[in-house]
Amino acid sequence: MRTTILSFSLLFCSLITFSQNDSNCACCTEEHGAFDFWVGQWTVIKPDGSPAGKNIIEKIQDDCVLMENWTSASPGYTGTSYNFYNGQTKKWEQLWIDNQGQSLHMTGGRTGDKMIMKTDWMVAANGNRYYHQISWTLNTDGTVRQLWETFPEGQPTQIAFDGLYKKEE
Repeated sequence: MRTTILSFSLLFCSLITFSQNDSNCACCTEEHGAFDFWVGQWTVIKPDGSPAGKNIIEKIQDDCVLMENWTSASPGYTGTSYNFYNGQTKKWEQLWIDNQGQSLHMTGGRTGDKMIMKTDWMVAANGNRYYHQISWTLNTDGTVRQLWETFPEGQPTQIAFDGLYKKEE
């Protein structure tokens, strides 16, 4: 009888432990880790070599969210984004909010060494349609290139931002 009770007790404790591990690691999938290459403290450089700003990307909410905190080299501009893998849509999402009252919502995913997200079509004040697309490319030297492009309908693509992320020591 003691052996049976001991066996059931061990089985019960094992089940509790395994279920706790599963619930503590809800975002421990390959998909959830697809943007981890962006995590870190970065100095961001423009194509001409001048500083663009500083960016800190960290994992929060039990590794389910990447939080970005951007500070521009031009005084007075900051922004924060929340990036996460949406298991229902099977897409990555970013919600960007800055200190100028602007926001941006994008969705996308990783292809090779590149995370690509874009907005839905938007309408400018003049009635023209456009969308934004941002890509983050992991380079072989560990740097990350962020390219923000705007695609106005029927017009050439415009580059809104091009920055090279270099990890701070």
